[in-house]
Amino acid sequence: MTAQLAEPATRAWQADPYAAALRTGQGPLFLRRRDGWLLPLEVERWCAEPDSADDTVLARCTGPVLDIGCGPGRLVTALARLGHTALGVDVTPEAVARTVRAGGSALCRSVFDPLPREGRWGTVLLIDGNIGIGGDPAALLLRAVELTAPGGSLLVEVATTDVDERVEVHVEDGDGGRGASFWWARLGARALCAEARAADWTPYETWQTAGRHFVHLTR
Repeated sequence: MTAQLAEPATRAWQADPYAAALRTGQGPLFLRRRDGWLLPLEVERWCAEPDSADDTVLARCTGPVLDIGCGPGRLVTALARLGHTALGVDVTPEAVARTVRAGGSALCRSVFDPLPREGRWGTVLLIDGNIGIGGDPAALLLRAVELTAPGGSLLVEVATTDVDERVEVHVEDGDGGRGASFWWARLGARALCAEARAADWTPYETWQTAGRHFVHLTR
C-alpha cells in the first residue's frame, strides 16, 4: 500500500522542472494545488549551506542519521562534517548526485524501499516539509518507526500554520514547465503530534526559529 502511494510522487520528483532547478540551484519553483494555490519551494536555501534554523536540527541529531528526502544534501554533508554517520535518501537522481558531489552519502530510493540499517538509525529527519511525502503522513510515520532504533528520534519540520490537509499538487517553475500530479500533505504541529501518537511516537518538544517550525518525536 505505501509503495503504491509513493510511486506517483516518485515519478514527479524525478522529472523536470524540479530536477532542472536542482541542477542550477535556483528557482523559482512551486507546488500548485488544483485550486490554483501556490506553495513556493525554497530551492536556493536547499542548495546553500545550513542556516541558523537548520543548525537547531543538527544540534538535536544523535547517533547515525537518516535524512528522508535529502534533496541536494546540505544536512547530510553537514552531519558528516560533525562526525555523524549520515545517509540521505531521495527519489531524484540529481539530488543524490549533488549530495555526493558535496561530500555526503546518499541513495536514489524511496523511503518505502529497503534501506540500510533498518531499525538502527539514531535519528531520522523529515525536514523541508517532507512529512508530506506520499500524501499519507500516517504511513510515513509508521515507516519511520521501522527505520528508527528503540529510543531514537524523529525530527519533523511542520507547517507554520495549524493546517492538516492532503492535496493533489504538481511542481511548476512559473515559466510554463510543470511535472506530473501527485498527492502531498501539509501538517502543522498539532496535527503532526496527533498522527504521531497514533503511530506510537511520543512528542518530546516543539520549537520555532527563523520563521520555521519543528517537532521532535521519540520512540
